[in-house]
Amino acid sequence: MVEDPRRRLGARGEEIAARHLEQRGYKIVDRNFRTRYGELDLVAAGDGCLVFCEVKTRVERSRSSPLGPLASVGPRKRRQVRLMAREWLGARRSRLARGLPELRFDAIGVTLDRGGELVALEHLDGAF
Repeated sequence: MVEDPRRRLGARGEEIAARHLEQRGYKIVDRNFRTRYGELDLVAAGDGCLVFCEVKTRVERSRSSPLGPLASVGPRKRRQVRLMAREWLGARRSRLARGLPELRFDAIGVTLDRGGELVALEHLDGAF
């Protein structure tokens, strides 16, 4: 079975995004949580916040391209991430029973070169 290059690209971007969050003091609580709405990329905790993070990864096509990876996080994707977060919270309710922390939705855009090396990372706290 041949691995899908898009999955490999996405997994690379999610790993870079997870390391970025950890370097900022967050603990990764969950990765790739499957729901009926899709897959929740990363859930992290830190600073009294539970962060649901959408990660978009792209390969650099040209230096002059004005649209980065975060251009694809539009209203439809934001709604989808909120629905996935609701399912995640429902599945974890007993662990969170002591008090729900503040919730935040972040977006991280990862741009890689053709060799898979990091070119740029853009992190929007409270993106939506």
